[in-house]
Amino acid sequence: MKQFFQRAAGIAMAATLLAAAPLSQAHEYKLGQLEIGHPYARATVPGQPAGGAYFSIENKGAASDKLVALSSPVAKSTEIHTMAMEGNLMKMREVDGGLEIKPGQKIAMQPGNGYHIMLMGLSKPLKAGDKVPLTLTFEKAGKVDVTLNVEDPAAGKDDMKGHMHH
Repeated sequence: MKQFFQRAAGIAMAATLLAAAPLSQAHEYKLGQLEIGHPYARATVPGQPAGGAYFSIENKGAASDKLVALSSPVAKSTEIHTMAMEGNLMKMREVDGGLEIKPGQKIAMQPGNGYHIMLMGLSKPLKAGDKVPLTLTFEKAGKVDVTLNVEDPAAGKDDMKGHMHH
């Protein structure tokens, strides 16, 4: 009878670990008190010179930090950009001096609204399913390497599907 309970406990433990496995595979990174969530990039077409990358940054600490630099081997340069409506025009500008993340703040970079990362001078098109390395450098927390999962914009991830023809 003791062996039965030991075996049942072992099976229950294995089932628990298997159920938790997808959680441990979550596409998130932690650097000090900063949490970087779901970094991804949009697929590009051949000849497209730049691509967009997106993720969230949450500051769980008591002090501000600042995203001051990014780099990726697939791009000649990377820039933090912001998009905003000015009248009837959507304006995109590079963010000067880095992006501050205040204590308790979560910045969600997403297509078509607010902040995003521009990968400029792509060495090759970004294809859906690709994995692209990106290094984020923060003023206080230091550097963290993340992986951008390249996703097809037509997969419903973004709200700009009908605007890809420009």
